[in-house]
Order: sequence, then structure tokens, then C-alpha cells
Amino acid sequence: MGLVSCKADGEKKIGPPAPGAGPRGGNQPTRVEAFLVKEASVSEKLEVPGSLIPFESTELRPEVSGRITQLNIREGQSVPQGALLVKLYDGDLQAQLKKLQVQLEMNEKTAQRQAELLKIDGISKQEYDLSVLEVNNIKADMELIRTSIAKTEIRAPFAGRIGLRNVSMGAYVTPATLITVIRQEEQLKLEFTVPEKYSSKISAGKQVQFTVEGLGKPIFAKVIATEEAVTEDTRSLKVRSVVQGKAAQLIPGAFAKVQLDFGKDDNAIMIPSQAVIPQARYKKVIVYRGGTAKFETVTTGVRDSTYVQITSGIQKGDTVVITGLLSIKPEGKLEITKLN
Repeated sequence: MGLVSCKADGEKKIGPPAPGAGPRGGNQPTRVEAFLVKEASVSEKLEVPGSLIPFESTELRPEVSGRITQLNIREGQSVPQGALLVKLYDGDLQAQLKKLQVQLEMNEKTAQRQAELLKIDGISKQEYDLSVLEVNNIKADMELIRTSIAKTEIRAPFAGRIGLRNVSMGAYVTPATLITVIRQEEQLKLEFTVPEKYSSKISAGKQVQFTVEGLGKPIFAKVIATEEAVTEDTRSLKVRSVVQGKAAQLIPGAFAKVQLDFGKDDNAIMIPSQAVIPQARYKKVIVYRGGTAKFETVTTGVRDSTYVQITSGIQKGDTVVITGLLSIKPEGKLEITKLN
């Protein structure tokens, strides 16, 4: 059997491509639209969530263990500073105090008699000193008992409103028992956090405004302090302010929308948001210089729905590319079809 080779009459010979045919050459510039950087006026405002907290708040717990013999807590009641709220059993301590009072009276009389005898050399100076020492020891023991009795009383540390009580009359309580919570609500505080980049713009004395649900008008507060360091997990700074004035709708724990105004910048550099290329650690923009693409690292500031502020990296008069960003390579040739 033999092999026969044949060739069709209509077969075309494949040759090299004609000049200019095929894909677009690498020297052809990329056609893009650009934006001429110029200065604009921008107000730097920020809205963050916040919470209203009492001016002062304290959990009331007993210092010693014991049985409640007096309970003067009416839930929701306002009490003055120093008001007796809870009294624990102190019968044994009172008995010890009475015993020491009797001993004190006897020893004081003995010391007086010995003082008269010392004047006529009836006793030695050492005997008189021992009698005086005994009197002072009894007085010290009485002070210790009075201190222990004071620990059986729970008084209001400041004027405020009592919360819900967690104990009843006759209950046995320990230092771990939460009796109730007292809050000072005549004046409130506002607590909120701001991103790390705004930490240098928040200081004591700055006025902020906020709104709460059900209250249409804005309310003002004055910053009194900030946390000493930025929180590592959220990269934010905690701020605490005092609310100016008091309204019935303002209650501790209420959610607040805090509006911060950092002033107006008339020389801000604003570019379209789509011109910024986010990367792992930096942000870049493509600048048109001499017909080629230059990738510049920039720092952004405030933004709105269309534009973003550039605080460093480019300057007034630069031309930034706003279309075809993914197809442009560093030092690639560009052709601007439209300049905004």
C-alpha cells in the first residue's frame, strides 16, 4: 500500500501580516479623560454616633456582710447627699460601744484621782502615766467600734436619683451584693468616638452639637476630656463632653447623632472620587505629565458623593486621569480626549 499526498486547488498560502495589520501597537497612546486640579472651598463636617450617660453613676454595695434592718429606698426617688438608704444589723457593735463607754468613765475618774495623788507625791509618775494610757486605749477602741458601725450604713454619695433595688427588708447581704444604682441626672454627659485622623482636632472646650430621637432641635455640648490614647482595635479616640442645658427627652443611655464641624478650608484640593486608586497600604492617582502617566501616592481627607479632598501628593495645576485607570501602566503614553 502506498501513501499519496494531494493538495487542494483552493488552498491559500499563509504569509506574514501586512504592515499596520493586527492588534494595536504598544506605542499607541491610551485615550483618557482628565481633570485639572484646582482649589475649592470645603467644609469639614463629620457625623458620629454617641450615647448620653449620667454625670455621675455609682453602684451601691455594702462594705460588710449583715442583715438589713432598715431599707429607705424608694425606686425612682431623688435623694439628697448623705441620705441614709440602708442600715445593717449592728446590735453587737452597739453593745461593745456601751461597754467601752462605761470603762472609759471609770478609768477617767481613776486618772483624775491619781492626778490629785501625784500632786502630793501619793503615787509615782509611772502609775499615773499608765492610768492615762488606759484611758487613751479605751478611746481608740471606741473609735474602731464607731467606724465598724458606720460601715453598716449605706448613704447617698451625692444627690441623685435611685434606680431599681435588688434587695428586700431582712435580706442578708455581702460586699458582692448590688443594692441599687444612684445616678446624678440633673446634668448629663455625651460620649462618642472619632476616627484617629481627627484626634488632633478634638480638644477640651470644643463645642459640638447633637440630636436625639423625638427632639427636633439640636442640643449643644462642650468637650471636657478625651481618652489619653487611641483605641488599638478600632483606631478611634473616645471623647466625653458635658451637655449644655437639660430637656425632658434627654435620658441616660439614649442614642445621639453627633455633628462635628472642623471648620472651612477655602484652599482645599478636591478631585473626583473615581480618580483615586486604593491599594493595600496607600492610595494613588495617575497624573498626566508630558504625555506620560505618573503614579503619585496621595493622602485623602474629607469626601462627599462625588469629590474627595487630597491633603498631600498633588498640587494645584496638576492634571489627573479619571477614566481607563486599570489599563494604564507607569510611564505609559496618554492622550487626553476631554479635560474637565
